[in-house]
Amino acid sequence: MFKGYNIMKFCKTFNTDNDCFNYLTDIKWENGFQCPKCNHTGWCKTKLNHIRKCNRCKHKTSATAGTLFHKVKFPIQQAFMIVFLVISSRKGISSTELQRRLGLRQKTCYNFKRKVMASMYAQNQQSPALEGRVDVDEFFIGGPAKGKPGRSKGNKKEVVMGVEIKKKGIFRCFAKHIANGGTKELRPFFTQCISKEAKIRTDKWRGYRPLQSTYKNLWQEESKPDSNFRLFHRQVMMLKAWLRGIHHSVKQIQPYLDEFVFRYNQRADVTIFDKLVNAMMNEKPLYIKNLNLYWGS
Repeated sequence: MFKGYNIMKFCKTFNTDNDCFNYLTDIKWENGFQCPKCNHTGWCKTKLNHIRKCNRCKHKTSATAGTLFHKVKFPIQQAFMIVFLVISSRKGISSTELQRRLGLRQKTCYNFKRKVMASMYAQNQQSPALEGRVDVDEFFIGGPAKGKPGRSKGNKKEVVMGVEIKKKGIFRCFAKHIANGGTKELRPFFTQCISKEAKIRTDKWRGYRPLQSTYKNLWQEESKPDSNFRLFHRQVMMLKAWLRGIHHSVKQIQPYLDEFVFRYNQRADVTIFDKLVNAMMNEKPLYIKNLNLYWGS
């Protein structure tokens, strides 16, 4: 298991493609080999250490088969480096910067990074719901549109976010792109991301009122950024500053929300690289043409 954010240690640990394949092999067959075709558990070695052949049907399978590393068309060492740079860079990293550092095409870096973000999405889905004191509100991402005041969003993207507050800071958060601020859009976010026992505070937007029948501890008060909801608005500013500063502009917002949430919620975990690689090994292959469909867009 690799721990920490030290790039020198990382380069020493994964000095060759073979080092990376050995790491994936240990993850893939941690509980023993099983042939994907006939389920036989007997196997023999091949010329490549990360490829095993079934003793019964002679089918060959690699450590990357059936995972998000499936059929990566550039050195696996560079794929590992993309994962490491995405999670170790304090403010994240864009595909353009990955291109500059690794000498790959920008589109190649973008597509593989989207696979990394897909595993972040999967990890967020498995995280426990927010509990205790929780602030929830919606906001818009994108510049002002001419003739579209207030909640008339124009081309802006609407996002609902919930933050779990402990002591004097934000402990965890979740965020989701929504079509509008109606109860029909807000309810799935509450169901998935917030415990029914949580003490939830929202502004006085009418879309939250029907949720009070399910969430008994939900109360509404007028939002005044200078006196209440201060931590929430600071989190929103962090998200917007990150998007502007690192990515400048994005067409599909949800994958980037997933990255922001994952990186924030796992910010103190020194095993984050190992956790993310394991998540990528447990996800099915994601082909370029299906990248957008992964988030139901």
